[in-house]
Amino acid sequence: MSDRLLPVRNGAVVPLSEIPVLPPAGFQLLLGETLEAGGRLAAYVGERDAGGQVRLTALLADDAAGRLGLAATLPGDALPSLARDFPQVERFERALFEEHGVRPEGHPWMKPVRGALADGAPRWAMQGPELHEVAVGPVHAGIIEPGHFRFQCHGEHVFHLEIQLGYQRREVERLLEAARGPRALALAESIAGDTAVGHALAHVSAVEALAGIEAPPRAQALRAVGLELERLANHVGDLGAIAGDVGFLPSASYLGALRAEFLNALAELCGNRFGKGLLAPGGVRFDLDPAETARLADRLSGAFAKVREAAGLLFRSPSARNRTDGTGALTRALCDELGLVGPCARACGAGRDVRRDHPAGHYRQDRPPVASADSGDVYARALVRLLEAERSAQFVDRTLQLLPEGPARVTCPPPAPGHLAVALVEGWRGELAHVVTAGEGGRFARYAVVDPSFHDWAGLALALRGEQISDFPLCNKSFNLSYAGHDL
Repeated sequence: MSDRLLPVRNGAVVPLSEIPVLPPAGFQLLLGETLEAGGRLAAYVGERDAGGQVRLTALLADDAAGRLGLAATLPGDALPSLARDFPQVERFERALFEEHGVRPEGHPWMKPVRGALADGAPRWAMQGPELHEVAVGPVHAGIIEPGHFRFQCHGEHVFHLEIQLGYQRREVERLLEAARGPRALALAESIAGDTAVGHALAHVSAVEALAGIEAPPRAQALRAVGLELERLANHVGDLGAIAGDVGFLPSASYLGALRAEFLNALAELCGNRFGKGLLAPGGVRFDLDPAETARLADRLSGAFAKVREAAGLLFRSPSARNRTDGTGALTRALCDELGLVGPCARACGAGRDVRRDHPAGHYRQDRPPVASADSGDVYARALVRLLEAERSAQFVDRTLQLLPEGPARVTCPPPAPGHLAVALVEGWRGELAHVVTAGEGGRFARYAVVDPSFHDWAGLALALRGEQISDFPLCNKSFNLSYAGHDL
């Protein structure tokens, strides 16, 4: 990683004054060189000062070397786009234009990321004999968040899928900047309801870094237990849903019911099945006594033995494998171009995982082995979920047996103004990034969030190219991305 970047550790803080502010041309050159060398853009943050000037800050990751770096620039009204050469940048550039008015000159497709699609906005359109469009959503038949999908097809064959999001926009970042204390934590837990523990962990990690403290070891271990239980519940639920989408009812019914075992385990830990209220700045709100610890470990051991059996039926079924193998495949090269994260990336052979590459908290001393596959299809995405769930179950059992002694929470003072904190968490969908600048009076001057879905929706769109439109529900479920997490 270039020495022009300011090094920063996950869960650490740097003075704003030390972040190098480069001329726009030098900044773009640095981004391009870093991405060309295999780096990844983890966050791209815009901030407007009192005089109306926009400052852009890039958080770049070298996962192989376990390094993170920061650089900034003052772009004025426009900046040459890097999207044609580095597709992982293109959505960030559109979002920055939408939010701060910095135009990426030469961008190939200036469609709104989260805003309404106005008349005349650029969109894909194909013409030719027997070509047709199929529009789905934003209102769907099931209990599901809104998103619009437009397929360009020839019969059942999909040439292109255009995805329009933004219907769940709540201005979460602005709300976080206006909040403090418990209200800010409650907002972080609500960024994506199925990732309450993950986003809460990123939030409290950033707050603690800005306050100059670290949660005690026992709290870090219990936080990791909560995060892995969240991963278990969602991966098991997704395996059941994938089984349902291929019509394999034995696994669909069994795994759907077993998901509740892990949600109930979270409830035993903190009183809420989605883990809300577990974390607090300085530690955790709830501790476990020895009897509760043993009971929770027994529950999880028995539940995962049933998961292994039910999932095994799915993976051994020739009819189910006929639907999953080769469907919605992405190559490793395309995965890296798009900057995909989480199980979607690991299913393509990209082994990136925050817990190993940029560990913080309890993961500095105990890192679950990274699960990966190489076919990049629905089967690989399902297999990675099963392997990750198994390793999370082993991790939770090991952590519960070796819980450190000591307090579960310490006092957290107000954040120190003039500093920026970086907090990355490997949520169950992938990397969660919170980049936070402290302001006066305990508030945040800038609070930026990147949910893994922001990176990965483009992967779903390209996975559908060349597929049958009837395979869309299955491909969509194998990604299982968040509308709310993307839209913020």
